[in-house]
Amino acid sequence: MIRHPAYPLDPWQVRETHLDVDLLARSESMFALSNGHIGLRGNLDEGDPHGLPGTYLNSFYELRPLPYAEGGYGYPESGQTVVNVTDGKVIRLLVDDEPFDVRDGRLRHHERVLDLRGGVLGRAVEWESGGGRAVRVRSTRLVSFAQRSIAAIEYEVTPVDRPVRVIVQSELVANESLPGPLKDPRVSAVLSAPLVAEECAASGTGAMLAHVTRESGLRLATAMDHIVEGPAGLRCTAMAEPDLARITVVCRLAPGERLRLVKVVAYAWSSRRSRPALRDQATAAAQGARVEGWAGLAAAQRAYLDSFWDGADVEIDGDDEVQQAVRFGMFHVLQAGARAERRPIAAKGLTGPGYDGHVFWDTERFVLPVLTFIQPDAAAQALRWRHATLNLARERAATLGWAGAAFPWRTIRGHECSGYWPAGTAAVHIAADIADGVIRYTAATGDETFEREAGVELLVETARLWASFGHHDRHGNFHLDGVTGPDEYTAVADDNVYTNLMARRNLNAAADAVARHPALAKALGVDPGEAGVWRAAARAMSIPYDDQLGVHPQSRGFTMLKEWDFAATTEADYPLMLHFAYMNLYRTQVVKQADLVLAMHWCGDAFSPRDKARNFAYYEQRTVRDSSLSAGTQAVLAAEVGHLDLAYDYIGEAVLMDMYDLHRNTRDGMHIAALAGGWLSIVAGLGGMRDHAGTLSFAPRLPARLDQVRFSLLWRGMRLQVTIRPREAVYSLRNSHAGVGMELWHHGEPLSLTTAGPVTLPIPEPAAFTAEPVQPPGRSPVRRSDPPA
Repeated sequence: MIRHPAYPLDPWQVRETHLDVDLLARSESMFALSNGHIGLRGNLDEGDPHGLPGTYLNSFYELRPLPYAEGGYGYPESGQTVVNVTDGKVIRLLVDDEPFDVRDGRLRHHERVLDLRGGVLGRAVEWESGGGRAVRVRSTRLVSFAQRSIAAIEYEVTPVDRPVRVIVQSELVANESLPGPLKDPRVSAVLSAPLVAEECAASGTGAMLAHVTRESGLRLATAMDHIVEGPAGLRCTAMAEPDLARITVVCRLAPGERLRLVKVVAYAWSSRRSRPALRDQATAAAQGARVEGWAGLAAAQRAYLDSFWDGADVEIDGDDEVQQAVRFGMFHVLQAGARAERRPIAAKGLTGPGYDGHVFWDTERFVLPVLTFIQPDAAAQALRWRHATLNLARERAATLGWAGAAFPWRTIRGHECSGYWPAGTAAVHIAADIADGVIRYTAATGDETFEREAGVELLVETARLWASFGHHDRHGNFHLDGVTGPDEYTAVADDNVYTNLMARRNLNAAADAVARHPALAKALGVDPGEAGVWRAAARAMSIPYDDQLGVHPQSRGFTMLKEWDFAATTEADYPLMLHFAYMNLYRTQVVKQADLVLAMHWCGDAFSPRDKARNFAYYEQRTVRDSSLSAGTQAVLAAEVGHLDLAYDYIGEAVLMDMYDLHRNTRDGMHIAALAGGWLSIVAGLGGMRDHAGTLSFAPRLPARLDQVRFSLLWRGMRLQVTIRPREAVYSLRNSHAGVGMELWHHGEPLSLTTAGPVTLPIPEPAAFTAEPVQPPGRSPVRRSDPPA
């Protein structure tokens, strides 16, 4: 794990001090800007060179066939793939008729800076053309949190030492050519020219393109407008054709003069609204943003982020690398969901086309717990999107012969898009993950409106799924057979512990919810008998345990499987899914990502401390972390069972996942859930935060490397700040309702907190129940727990 020399440490910035063209695709993901509604990859302004061009709109997709060598009943017939829509980032520059290209002429200076507090991507360039003419170019780009349909770019050109003639071409480009896919199931399909032109127009400093997708029938309008400032004699022209609109600015610049453009781009899209309505919406939004001006847009961006960081910052004293990385990760998590507003939060957010732009279970399992505590409105909107897809989930359940709602394993609109059922349809735990998101959100916020309008129905329909999917054996035990848990190297197994514990919580929560809301229960057709069936299934839920080994098998019989031959597995064989047949993986004790360990985090009240320690040690030896989701969870449990140094090693891996491209696929977009897992690794790991049964508790401890950690979170409208030092923890409360305090727990002891002042409590010595756990050969995390020399 070696930091690239072009990216120096900075607590509030990610700075690239020189350009490496070979790493463009990776940096385009890292420098992507989004607000959850629209997303722009960090492509260079001039468009070329690029690694992977990309502009994405949440839920804007095209349909494509899902081919099967052998079809089967219930197989999805079509997939959904995110579309690279009209690119409004492109601003080309010609200096005395010579195009600015970082590969040509001489690049004297090149720097890009992602400002995590300002929410902007800045670029500073000094370039000398082949003809010896030198210019300085500065650009700053943002995707507005305040105006969700707006992106903007401030672009400036100045000559260095001699007069130059400058031509700037600001463009909208549809149906850009894309590089072909890699042979990796984690990347996306490539669609050729998915947009069909419907209208184009240009005049003055503005232009508009309208398109519709060929198969999905989604309609899009993109508009741009400009503020242009420059010397006397400046000329501006406009043109538009079906897939290209361009505003051209021509002027002569003497030393000391400057050409400045502010480009605003607006997007509007819908499956129902007409082309004129979308055209007018986009044009009006662009004109409105132009009136706001760059200063107004940038000020609103900074104000939004000042408010966010005031309540969400995580401060790390003792490790500058982790400090930068955790803020970088939180920024991307915010970007993924801030203005999604009843649309999904995809695995890559809107930073790249990886996984076809699909949303998976990891949104509810990793991202929503973070947003619930730092940006709860965004968490509610994501759950409301799931609620909006309930009818599709009911249809899917009916197709499969089940009651209730069967939510898709991967989707954009709400239809199942997984063509491989053992790792898709069989992963029914997604129903309980969604229900768990509802349970934790309502407990943390007390949002009764959400519970009435969406939460109760989600709990009821997922509980109905479990009641119909499972069965009681002749002894009365309730089983969930033929399921795939979080570990995708073990499929179609019986009684996966994570799935069963989560389903048990789902069933009980649904019964509790209908008891609280009898009128809603009646409207949903739930009678006392049905709620009684749910409680009976929960009471009888089978949780396997291996008495001989003294551990919980991940699923029934898992500890009896053949051991994986790690001695014969080389570093080049990872990830295993790209080098071994799934049939071989499924039949052995090799774990792709935390599964039983994940259950011990989110259902920790179902395990004793000794069970947690023994389970953790057992699964450490078999977990290869071929998923980016694993390290954060392993950090949480390592800390809980007393292995703080190992926990901190995993924290480093979790927060640096994309900054160091640890899984070698950051080029396709950021790992949003893994970055959320970085926050969890610190707050739930070092902070020991749990919210079991709606009760907030902490068990904080620090590794020797760190001097202090501080974080904040929201709980029922109150802002709690926790400061952890080597021997003590400080709890303080602000923004409390008048006369209302907070009840929480510190290392098993109750604590009443008010705004009267902070409370400082000692941290007890940790107790480790096992020796230092061992990982598979070559799969130990990089050691960072020792202080630097």
